[in-house]
Amino acid sequence: MSSLNNGAAGKKFVRRNEKLKASTNISIGGALDILRSHLNVKDERPTIPLGHGDPSPFGCFRTTHVADDALSNAVKSAKFNSYVPVGGILPARRSVAEYLSRDLPYKLSPEEVFLTSGCRQAIEVIISVLSYPGANILIPKPGYPHYDGCASANNLEIRHFDLLPEKAWEIDIEAVEALSDQNTVAIVVINPGNPCGNVYTYDHLKKVAETAKRLGIRVIADEVYGHLTFGSNPFIPMGVFGSTVPVFTLGSISKRWSVPGWRLGWLVITDPNGFLKQAEIPSSIKQYLNMSNNPASVIQGAVPRILENTPEDFFKNIISLLREALDICAEEIKEITCITLLHKSQGSIFVMIKLNTSLLKDITDDLDFCIKLAKEESVIILPGVVLGLKNWLRITFSIDIPSLKDALRRIKSFCDRHAKPQ
Repeated sequence: MSSLNNGAAGKKFVRRNEKLKASTNISIGGALDILRSHLNVKDERPTIPLGHGDPSPFGCFRTTHVADDALSNAVKSAKFNSYVPVGGILPARRSVAEYLSRDLPYKLSPEEVFLTSGCRQAIEVIISVLSYPGANILIPKPGYPHYDGCASANNLEIRHFDLLPEKAWEIDIEAVEALSDQNTVAIVVINPGNPCGNVYTYDHLKKVAETAKRLGIRVIADEVYGHLTFGSNPFIPMGVFGSTVPVFTLGSISKRWSVPGWRLGWLVITDPNGFLKQAEIPSSIKQYLNMSNNPASVIQGAVPRILENTPEDFFKNIISLLREALDICAEEIKEITCITLLHKSQGSIFVMIKLNTSLLKDITDDLDFCIKLAKEESVIILPGVVLGLKNWLRITFSIDIPSLKDALRRIKSFCDRHAKPQ
């Protein structure tokens, strides 16, 4: 009897939430860990990271001195060493509201702003708040897999709609209409696009907003790459259409200011008609944040100066660097026969390129390509299967130009070496 009891207890000791395991398996971080495990430690060349969007290690993308000074002053002031209110301190929330209101036809209030530990936490918060048994959410494919992971962890059914490569990665509106039902809580719109680098036009976003209104679903607008555009389409925030449909705007200072490690993001309600307030969504967000972590108090203390005082020349310089790197990336890819860039990115810091494995003699798919590339050339790029699109590849061009050129030369050498005889 004792052994039976011990066996039963042992089973309890090893139980866990399998949903968390599933969400980890589809993460970008998990995929990059796998790729890094295949690096050849004997290769003396530096590993070139083209697999994730973090330009901060490269000197050319150093953040503005305004941000440095603002953070330093916040620390030295000793005014931001204590606990902070749920949702953030008022001056920081007010500065985010004013920053976002510059591009909107109405003015946001601080009460509509909730500060988070980066945009990732903003995703976690809104997915958790909207989840209920039997509900579903519409997520783009390809897309940012953190949405899938959070939805899975919250038992929220995931319904993927396609982004159309033949239409510069526009949203398949017909698919959205077919997938939606009375239990659909929201549609996720990522603009500027990760991973595709698309920047949606005003007309396309208007169509999305009108479709969401007709279907009775809310919009989660992921704008973490807001204003990082360098093509013909300007950045239009989804909040412009807040009078048409309620919008949750997610963003951060991570990308535009090149400080992802500072972990300051926001979840903002853009809903001038007040539908979300009637549904008590703001109070639910506060309740969730009461059980979660706040962004560091000193970052909150620094953010008003960062948002208000950063000179336009800093942003122009970043855009110029990204445009130059993108041009180089696009030209070099033309010389590599097994990969194709269908659409040159208009924003964000990524390109999605199509992989033709039929031209390679010993590469089975995109994951196999990336593993062998890491092992043979010490270059890390992200397989598209992680983002929901098999036999595609995502490359970031937000690194210094010499490293980018070196990486592309190594990729070409790898493809030439594995090419089938013509």
